[in-house]
Amino acid sequence: MFHFLNMPLKSITVEVSISGFIADVSTTLCYENNKCNPVEAVFVFPMEDGSTIYDFHAEIGKKSIDVMIKDKQKAREDYDDAISSGQQAFLLEKTEIPDVFRLSVGSLSAGQKATLSLSYVTELPVEADDALRFCLPTVLCPRYTPQGTTSVTKGVPRVPFGSIPYTLSLTCHLVSPNGISNVKSNSALMPLEYLSDDKTEAKVSLSPGFQFDRDVVLLIYYNHPHQPTYSFLPKGSLMRDPVIMISLYPEFPELTEQSLSIKGEFIFLVDLSDSMLEKMNGDPDSDMRIESARDTLLLLLKSLPLDCHFNIYGFGSDFQHLFSNSVKYSQMTMKSAMKEVKSLHANFGGTNILAPLRDIFGKACIPGYPRQLFVFTDGEVENTQEVINEVKKNASSHRCFTFGIGDGASTALIKGMAKAGSGYFQFISRKDRIQPKVMKSLQFALPPAVTNIKLNWHLPNLVKVAPISETPHVLFNGQRTVLYGQLKTKANKNAVGRASLHYTLCGKEYKSEIRFGLKIDKHCRLTAHRLAAKVLINEKEDERFLSSMKDKSETIKKEIIKISTEAGIITSLTAFIAVHKEKHKAIQQPMVITHIPLGKCSSLYFLNILIYVKLHIQLCLDFDNLLKLVSFQNVDGSWNLEDRLMTLLSKTEQEVLQKMPAEIKDKSVWATFLSLLWLHGFNSNRKDEWKFVALKAVAWIKAQTGMMCLTEFSPKVLIIL
Repeated sequence: MFHFLNMPLKSITVEVSISGFIADVSTTLCYENNKCNPVEAVFVFPMEDGSTIYDFHAEIGKKSIDVMIKDKQKAREDYDDAISSGQQAFLLEKTEIPDVFRLSVGSLSAGQKATLSLSYVTELPVEADDALRFCLPTVLCPRYTPQGTTSVTKGVPRVPFGSIPYTLSLTCHLVSPNGISNVKSNSALMPLEYLSDDKTEAKVSLSPGFQFDRDVVLLIYYNHPHQPTYSFLPKGSLMRDPVIMISLYPEFPELTEQSLSIKGEFIFLVDLSDSMLEKMNGDPDSDMRIESARDTLLLLLKSLPLDCHFNIYGFGSDFQHLFSNSVKYSQMTMKSAMKEVKSLHANFGGTNILAPLRDIFGKACIPGYPRQLFVFTDGEVENTQEVINEVKKNASSHRCFTFGIGDGASTALIKGMAKAGSGYFQFISRKDRIQPKVMKSLQFALPPAVTNIKLNWHLPNLVKVAPISETPHVLFNGQRTVLYGQLKTKANKNAVGRASLHYTLCGKEYKSEIRFGLKIDKHCRLTAHRLAAKVLINEKEDERFLSSMKDKSETIKKEIIKISTEAGIITSLTAFIAVHKEKHKAIQQPMVITHIPLGKCSSLYFLNILIYVKLHIQLCLDFDNLLKLVSFQNVDGSWNLEDRLMTLLSKTEQEVLQKMPAEIKDKSVWATFLSLLWLHGFNSNRKDEWKFVALKAVAWIKAQTGMMCLTEFSPKVLIIL
């Protein structure tokens, strides 16, 4: 069925240099036309959202071709003119989808070889366990396309795993002054190799034989991950003045049971499109994406604060909601929601997320109950910017927390919605458990928003700062905040400055601070300059979006193109263009356009319709014991002394009651205490998942008994269990 033996792309080589939390990535693509006629090879590929492409160069044979960055429309015209006149040309551009790029290799003659290289930099996000996450997207899923628009991904060929006609090699060099403790991956790696005795430099490579069946994810673990850092780079061609880049880790007090008295409206928006039937990893016995999302919803429902409202939306080509409006959190509404969640199916067709968002934002907020929106999706849409803009328009009325499920989830959508909604994003790939990550975001959503955020610079004499990035509008506990500034300085390199971030939470003031010197960072290779330029462009693009005046919008557009061309980084308005101007005969007939194939992103893509229908049967409800125990909990945080709890504890009610201390008079108090000890004793490694459930239980026991400390009965309970 699939015949791609003569595809021009032969190999992809990736060199990654990670210094601190910044990745500098160089990718080389080798092409060879084995066909008898000239071809135009089109390679549509995903990139991590926020990546800044700063270099692109091309070689025909051994001859280097000059590359320029231009206004995108002009670059496309130059490309078409070159091809039609018999010249060879290369065009690298962003598509209409922010995290998808298109590389066009035009008029590659029969038997001819070409080498294309592109480089980009990106900030690495922090995972729930403090790992830095580097992702090389290799899976481009077909995206949902609204009616009346053109699909970018529809024409991309798909081939079975193992049949991709090109290879991938990846090597990653790591540098951290705090030391590198470990590197994990969802793909097979060669052993980690330390390049220095103090383990501040290391190298790791992808094992041969990668099948393009997943995105390549590296989780990098440093010693002392929350230590503030900075990089100082000299003036150069990108910026006229030196650039300082600082990273801070604001920290707040941990949540207690008092945190559960916080009010809020929680809306859960769950993707029920067909692609959510895909397995979470390559193991046939692993959960489907929808099963993981369902279990997570059950855990969330049990973890909500007592005084809140909630609702659940499911969406695909259409959408449904559990309640017409958000309802008060009670035993009755929670039971009703649990029943519906347990029977969730992924049979809603496509991924039209815009319609339910508009329905949610079209309903009035509940006074005194801040709205928190949790979005679970595999992110396969093409109207990404329209969706992000919808969230941005309603940013004053809610916070948006997003979860990208599975390989190929749109990083532009997941990150963009969270940023626009002053929330937090997380990705769940093959080996990840979704529940700890979601509960981390709930932990961010429960406290009131941080206010009065201010950044103060304390600089030595003869030094002035021009901030590049805005002071952040949102902070989350223990999560990195990156800030950029240009320094005008005549001070010597031994001078020391200080930056401090001030903020208020629940009426109390906090501060995060770093001291920095003016000594040049030898590892960053102008990365801070490029990222700073990207920050400038992003702010201009936001300003353009908010502008209602056509003349002002056009002025901002020109400013973006100017920054882009001067800094050498492409945007949605610019593109890289290279033309090989040797004389060739003008093409008299259409070239063969060859689309470079990608691996299948979903086992549904070529499924027989009979198998497809069979997968829509009711999902298995065989929870693990932790989820079973959580499902037994009442909305107030208590457990009842009942048969199903006794079965889970492998005890009879008589055995349990015989051991109940005389000080405890209520069976439910005893059952709740037993459940708490079971969680601590047998599921301590999953504490991140049941922490809020336990906080509610502790608060309930204290309210019923007046106890201030629950540890006095622990030895007795442990003997029982």
